[in-house]
Amino acid sequence: MHTTRVLVVEDEPAIVELVTYSLREAGWGVTSVGSTAAAWDSISHGKPDLLLLDWMLPDQSGLRLLSRLRADRDFRDIPVIMLTAKSMEEDKLAGLDTGADDYVTKPFSPRELLARSRALLRRKSPHLAESVLRAGAVALDPASCTVTIDGNGVEIGNAEYKLLKFLLAHRERVFSRAQLLDKVWGDHAVIEERTVDVHVLRLRKALKGAEGLVRTVRSVGYMLSEK
Repeated sequence: MHTTRVLVVEDEPAIVELVTYSLREAGWGVTSVGSTAAAWDSISHGKPDLLLLDWMLPDQSGLRLLSRLRADRDFRDIPVIMLTAKSMEEDKLAGLDTGADDYVTKPFSPRELLARSRALLRRKSPHLAESVLRAGAVALDPASCTVTIDGNGVEIGNAEYKLLKFLLAHRERVFSRAQLLDKVWGDHAVIEERTVDVHVLRLRKALKGAEGLVRTVRSVGYMLSEK
Protein backbone atom coordinates (compact mmCIF):
# COMPACT_ATOMS: atom_id res chain seq x y z
CA MET A 1 0.00 0.00 0.00
CA HIS A 2 1.06 3.61 -0.43
CA THR A 3 3.68 4.96 1.97
CA THR A 4 3.93 8.73 2.32
CA ARG A 5 7.17 9.75 0.62
CA VAL A 6 9.05 12.74 2.05
CA LEU A 7 12.09 14.45 0.54
CA VAL A 8 14.20 16.35 3.08
CA VAL A 9 16.44 19.01 1.50
CA GLU A 10 18.81 19.97 4.32
CA ASP A 11 22.62 20.16 4.66
CA GLU A 12 22.90 19.97 8.45
CA PRO A 13 23.46 16.26 9.31
CA ALA A 14 22.04 16.55 12.85
CA ILE A 15 18.75 17.99 11.58
CA VAL A 16 18.55 15.42 8.78
CA GLU A 17 19.05 12.61 11.29
CA LEU A 18 16.42 13.99 13.68
CA VAL A 19 13.79 14.60 11.00
CA THR A 20 14.44 11.28 9.27
CA TYR A 21 14.12 9.31 12.51
CA SER A 22 10.88 11.08 13.50
CA LEU A 23 9.17 10.62 10.14
CA ARG A 24 10.23 7.00 9.75
CA GLU A 25 8.88 6.28 13.22
CA ALA A 26 5.54 7.56 11.85
CA GLY A 27 5.77 5.00 9.04
CA TRP A 28 6.77 7.42 6.28
CA GLY A 29 9.45 6.87 3.66
CA VAL A 30 12.21 9.48 3.84
CA THR A 31 14.90 10.48 1.35
CA SER A 32 17.39 13.24 2.14
CA VAL A 33 19.69 15.37 -0.02
CA GLY A 34 21.95 18.30 0.82
CA SER A 35 21.62 20.65 -2.17
CA THR A 36 19.03 22.08 -4.54
CA ALA A 37 20.69 20.32 -7.50
CA ALA A 38 20.41 16.93 -5.80
CA ALA A 39 16.83 17.77 -4.79
CA TRP A 40 15.78 18.53 -8.37
CA ASP A 41 17.38 15.30 -9.58
CA SER A 42 15.56 13.31 -6.88
CA ILE A 43 12.19 14.95 -7.63
CA SER A 44 12.64 14.36 -11.36
CA HIS A 45 13.09 10.64 -10.73
CA GLY A 46 10.11 10.32 -8.39
CA LYS A 47 7.79 13.06 -7.16
CA PRO A 48 7.54 13.07 -3.34
CA ASP A 49 4.29 13.53 -1.42
CA LEU A 50 5.91 16.20 0.76
CA LEU A 51 9.02 18.38 0.53
CA LEU A 52 10.80 19.68 3.65
CA LEU A 53 13.02 22.42 2.29
CA ASP A 54 15.83 24.31 4.05
CA TRP A 55 16.21 27.99 3.20
CA MET A 56 20.03 28.16 3.19
CA LEU A 57 21.71 25.48 1.06
CA PRO A 58 25.30 25.25 -0.24
CA ASP A 59 24.58 25.71 -3.95
CA GLN A 60 21.69 28.19 -3.90
CA SER A 61 18.74 29.34 -1.83
CA GLY A 62 15.90 26.93 -1.13
CA LEU A 63 13.62 29.72 -2.34
CA ARG A 64 15.15 29.40 -5.81
CA LEU A 65 14.26 25.70 -5.86
CA LEU A 66 10.76 26.45 -4.57
CA SER A 67 10.25 29.07 -7.27
CA ARG A 68 11.38 26.58 -9.93
CA LEU A 69 8.99 23.93 -8.62
CA ARG A 70 6.01 26.28 -8.58
CA ALA A 71 6.74 27.27 -12.19
CA ASP A 72 6.83 23.63 -13.35
CA ARG A 73 3.53 22.09 -14.45
CA ASP A 74 4.51 18.62 -13.20
CA PHE A 75 5.78 19.66 -9.77
CA ARG A 76 3.86 22.81 -8.82
CA ASP A 77 1.42 20.92 -6.59
CA ILE A 78 4.05 19.32 -4.28
CA PRO A 79 3.31 20.37 -0.67
CA VAL A 80 6.32 22.27 0.73
CA ILE A 81 7.27 23.17 4.31
CA MET A 82 10.24 25.54 4.69
CA LEU A 83 12.80 24.71 7.41
CA THR A 84 14.87 27.73 8.35
CA ALA A 85 16.66 29.67 11.05
CA LYS A 86 15.19 32.87 9.62
CA SER A 87 12.42 34.09 11.93
CA MET A 88 11.84 37.64 10.70
CA GLU A 89 8.32 38.28 9.49
CA GLU A 90 9.53 39.53 6.11
CA ASP A 91 11.47 36.28 5.59
CA LYS A 92 8.40 34.20 6.37
CA LEU A 93 6.34 36.29 3.97
CA ALA A 94 8.98 35.83 1.28
CA GLY A 95 8.77 32.07 1.69
CA LEU A 96 4.98 32.02 1.62
CA ASP A 97 4.83 34.42 -1.33
CA THR A 98 7.17 32.16 -3.28
CA GLY A 99 4.79 29.25 -2.75
CA ALA A 100 5.66 27.57 0.55
CA ASP A 101 2.64 25.97 2.23
CA ASP A 102 4.00 26.25 5.76
CA TYR A 103 7.03 27.47 7.68
CA VAL A 104 8.93 25.92 10.62
CA THR A 105 11.69 27.89 12.35
CA LYS A 106 14.78 26.16 13.76
CA PRO A 107 15.14 24.85 16.35
CA PHE A 108 11.83 23.01 16.11
CA SER A 109 10.11 20.10 17.80
CA PRO A 110 9.99 16.91 15.68
CA ARG A 111 6.45 16.34 17.01
CA GLU A 112 5.40 19.78 15.82
CA LEU A 113 6.95 19.16 12.39
CA LEU A 114 5.12 15.83 12.10
CA ALA A 115 1.81 17.42 13.16
CA ARG A 116 2.22 20.27 10.65
CA SER A 117 3.17 17.78 7.93
CA ARG A 118 0.08 15.67 8.59
CA ALA A 119 -2.15 18.75 8.62
CA LEU A 120 -0.70 19.94 5.33
CA LEU A 121 -1.17 16.55 3.65
CA ARG A 122 -4.77 16.37 4.89
CA ARG A 123 -5.39 19.75 3.30
CA LYS A 124 -3.53 19.33 0.01
CA SER A 125 -3.41 15.55 -0.47
CA PRO A 126 -6.53 14.03 1.14
CA HIS A 127 -5.83 10.65 -0.50
CA LEU A 128 -2.88 10.36 1.91
CA ALA A 129 -5.07 10.92 4.95
CA GLU A 130 -4.94 8.38 7.77
CA SER A 131 -8.61 8.71 8.79
CA VAL A 132 -11.38 6.42 7.49
CA LEU A 133 -12.83 7.44 4.10
CA ARG A 134 -16.52 6.74 3.42
CA ALA A 135 -19.07 6.92 0.63
CA GLY A 136 -22.44 5.27 0.95
CA ALA A 137 -21.98 1.80 2.42
CA VAL A 138 -18.28 1.72 1.51
CA ALA A 139 -15.58 2.46 4.11
CA LEU A 140 -11.82 2.43 3.56
CA ASP A 141 -9.50 2.40 6.58
CA PRO A 142 -5.93 3.50 5.65
CA ALA A 143 -4.60 2.39 9.04
CA SER A 144 -5.46 -1.26 8.42
CA CYS A 145 -5.58 -1.04 4.59
CA THR A 146 -9.04 -2.61 4.58
CA VAL A 147 -12.28 -1.95 2.69
CA THR A 148 -15.72 -2.83 4.00
CA ILE A 149 -19.27 -2.62 2.63
CA ASP A 150 -21.91 -2.36 5.34
CA GLY A 151 -19.24 -3.55 7.78
CA ASN A 152 -18.34 -6.66 5.79
CA GLY A 153 -14.78 -7.07 4.53
CA VAL A 154 -14.07 -6.83 0.80
CA GLU A 155 -11.31 -8.65 -1.09
CA ILE A 156 -9.54 -6.02 -3.20
CA GLY A 157 -6.28 -5.87 -5.13
CA ASN A 158 -3.53 -3.36 -4.37
CA ALA A 159 -4.07 -1.31 -7.55
CA GLU A 160 -7.83 -1.20 -6.99
CA TYR A 161 -7.32 -0.22 -3.34
CA LYS A 162 -5.14 2.74 -4.33
CA LEU A 163 -7.63 3.81 -6.98
CA LEU A 164 -10.56 3.60 -4.56
CA LYS A 165 -8.68 5.54 -1.89
CA PHE A 166 -7.91 8.35 -4.31
CA LEU A 167 -11.47 8.54 -5.64
CA LEU A 168 -12.95 8.48 -2.12
CA ALA A 169 -10.69 11.37 -1.14
CA HIS A 170 -11.83 13.38 -4.16
CA ARG A 171 -15.53 12.62 -4.36
CA GLU A 172 -17.62 14.38 -7.02
CA ARG A 173 -14.51 15.27 -9.07
CA VAL A 174 -13.89 13.91 -12.55
CA PHE A 175 -10.41 12.66 -13.46
CA SER A 176 -9.10 11.67 -16.88
CA ARG A 177 -7.21 8.42 -17.32
CA ALA A 178 -3.94 10.37 -17.61
CA GLN A 179 -4.66 12.22 -14.36
CA LEU A 180 -5.42 8.96 -12.56
CA LEU A 181 -2.18 7.46 -13.82
CA ASP A 182 -0.25 10.43 -12.45
CA LYS A 183 -2.10 10.87 -9.16
CA VAL A 184 -2.60 7.20 -8.22
CA TRP A 185 0.41 5.41 -9.68
CA GLY A 186 2.84 8.25 -10.39
CA ASP A 187 4.69 9.28 -13.53
CA HIS A 188 7.26 6.51 -13.06
CA ALA A 189 4.65 3.72 -13.26
CA VAL A 190 4.77 1.62 -16.43
CA ILE A 191 1.00 1.57 -16.99
CA GLU A 192 -0.92 2.51 -20.12
CA GLU A 193 -4.04 4.66 -20.02
CA ARG A 194 -6.26 1.78 -21.17
CA THR A 195 -5.05 -0.23 -18.16
CA VAL A 196 -6.91 2.27 -15.97
CA ASP A 197 -10.14 0.95 -17.49
CA VAL A 198 -9.17 -2.57 -16.41
CA HIS A 199 -8.57 -1.45 -12.83
CA VAL A 200 -11.89 0.42 -12.79
CA LEU A 201 -13.70 -2.74 -13.94
CA ARG A 202 -11.96 -4.79 -11.23
CA LEU A 203 -12.80 -2.15 -8.63
CA ARG A 204 -16.48 -2.19 -9.59
CA LYS A 205 -16.48 -5.98 -9.39
CA ALA A 206 -14.93 -5.86 -5.91
CA LEU A 207 -17.51 -3.32 -4.71
CA LYS A 208 -20.38 -5.57 -5.84
CA GLY A 209 -23.66 -3.83 -4.91
CA ALA A 210 -21.88 -0.52 -4.39
CA GLU A 211 -20.26 -0.51 -7.84
CA GLY A 212 -22.51 2.36 -8.96
CA LEU A 213 -20.42 4.76 -6.87
CA VAL A 214 -17.68 4.65 -9.53
CA ARG A 215 -19.07 6.42 -12.56
CA THR A 216 -17.87 6.82 -16.12
CA VAL A 217 -18.02 10.34 -17.52
CA ARG A 218 -18.14 9.93 -21.28
CA SER A 219 -15.15 11.32 -23.20
CA VAL A 220 -13.58 12.53 -19.94
CA GLY A 221 -12.80 9.79 -17.41
CA TYR A 222 -14.07 8.58 -14.04
CA MET A 223 -15.42 9.93 -10.78
CA LEU A 224 -16.83 8.67 -7.49
CA SER A 225 -20.25 10.09 -6.71
CA GLU A 226 -23.07 9.38 -4.27
CA LYS A 227 -25.51 11.56 -6.23
